[in-house]
Amino acid sequence: MDMLTRAPGTLALAGRGLRAFTARHVLVAVVVSIAVALLIGTVTVLIPNSVFGRDIPPVAWNYPIWILTSILTGLLVATYVRVPGTGEKPDEAAAPADGAPFQADTEQAPGERSSALGMIGTVLAWFAVGCPVCNKIALLALGYSGAITWFAPMQPVLAALAVALCTLALVQRLKGMVVCEVPAR
Repeated sequence: MDMLTRAPGTLALAGRGLRAFTARHVLVAVVVSIAVALLIGTVTVLIPNSVFGRDIPPVAWNYPIWILTSILTGLLVATYVRVPGTGEKPDEAAAPADGAPFQADTEQAPGERSSALGMIGTVLAWFAVGCPVCNKIALLALGYSGAITWFAPMQPVLAALAVALCTLALVQRLKGMVVCEVPAR
């Protein structure tokens, strides 16, 4: 229940972080979004090409998931852009001044945690929108009929998980841009 009561405040802070984007942040977000969309779209043949093939045609939900995760990934990467006037990345603001490491031995720093979530989300999106029998891992583990019987029905679940992880990572990073703001020097 505590998570539900904190969600509106977290989303408000994330919104403030998004509004704080500079032209540099927007440029990085656009370039990375396009690059991720081209990479995933080309190898999963959502963008028809002569280099890669696809045995099973894409389904309608593949396209919005592909575009959405590309945009979320671009926005997430843009949160790592150095803040103009500070000379530091947003994560460096949270580090103690005495040079001691930010994290305890058993915990990850918040930036590392959101980075891992975003990376996992983008990789899951790749698997979610790809051809189930063209995926070598699924094909080796399950065989052709297993990939169609077991992996293909799991792809929408992977897609939902991918979008959720990318969104969570982005919200954490955007919130951190406001909560752990670095003062200008």
